[in-house]
Amino acid sequence: MKEAYITAAAIESNGHHDTNEYHKVEVELSNLGINPSKLVIDPLRVPWDSPIEDNHFRSGCAPIQAIAKAKAMIENCAARAVIIEGKEPLKTGYERDERHKLMAIYGDQYSLPEAYTDVAKVFMAKHGMTDSEFKKIAQLLFENYERTFYQTNTEKHLDKKWFEPITELFRGVDCANPLIDFSGKLLICEGSVAKQIALPDVSLVEVAGVGLGFTEDGREHILHIAEYDHLEKAYLTACRQAGIDFSTKYLAGQALLETYTCYPVVPIAFLLASGIASSIESIPAILKEHEVTVTGGMNLARAPWNNPVLNALITMYYLLRKGPLRVGAVHGNGGMGFSQGVAILKKV
Repeated sequence: MKEAYITAAAIESNGHHDTNEYHKVEVELSNLGINPSKLVIDPLRVPWDSPIEDNHFRSGCAPIQAIAKAKAMIENCAARAVIIEGKEPLKTGYERDERHKLMAIYGDQYSLPEAYTDVAKVFMAKHGMTDSEFKKIAQLLFENYERTFYQTNTEKHLDKKWFEPITELFRGVDCANPLIDFSGKLLICEGSVAKQIALPDVSLVEVAGVGLGFTEDGREHILHIAEYDHLEKAYLTACRQAGIDFSTKYLAGQALLETYTCYPVVPIAFLLASGIASSIESIPAILKEHEVTVTGGMNLARAPWNNPVLNALITMYYLLRKGPLRVGAVHGNGGMGFSQGVAILKKV
């Protein structure tokens, strides 16, 4: 069976970009006469409830679904190269009212923060958490994101207003969608192609395992969503495909992680479903000792709408390529949490 490798990546964000390396690899691919297949992350302007076109993906989990499709296409000889692309001009591509209307994916009377508040309440009841315990972990999560982000960035761009509550459980920093223009690309190739077009001294990164889990979406399905059995299924599938026990490697400091950080209930659920945390009580110590993102999370790293996970996959690719660690996992979450995905990447 053929293996799939990330061979190049590029990000453009608010006009800032460095795509020279990606273009060089793309030229080499063209010189081989290979026309890559394209998988597209839908932008906000595509209505949430509209039919999804072939090779298009929609939700916060969309990039994990796309990388699963790319891996399968290469393994099954349906493609020799695949481009995953997301473009979201969230800042300049919409009028304010249009943007807000399109983001109301559950209707005007039920906002995403309200939906996740309901999910969190069911989750908290299941695990015996009080509001104060939940908010304490939410704050520790944000401090964890900040430590990661400010290792490589100095600009502070979150106004004090984002730290004010917007629901009884969440602040703006817990769930805001950054107003920014973004585009990202991942080029994934089969091994023989990747080795021919990779730039000198650039390590290949294998898409070693991808797991997906789904349940029904919507207010009437919160009890099932908040169980997060589908998240556990996605995680275990990714580990099995990759042939590793990711949680053991991560806790030993031998792997990188990017949890999905919009709404604290989601990363908390990931830590439990993956076995990284054995209980709610163990989470604070883990957050003080281990980084749970490589980007700094959605609000600091600033990738909008359906693209935070694409940004994370690209960031993870570069960190594995250049750094000492060889394994990284990226978590995706879609809608109210109905879709869950985990991708495990390995430097070879």
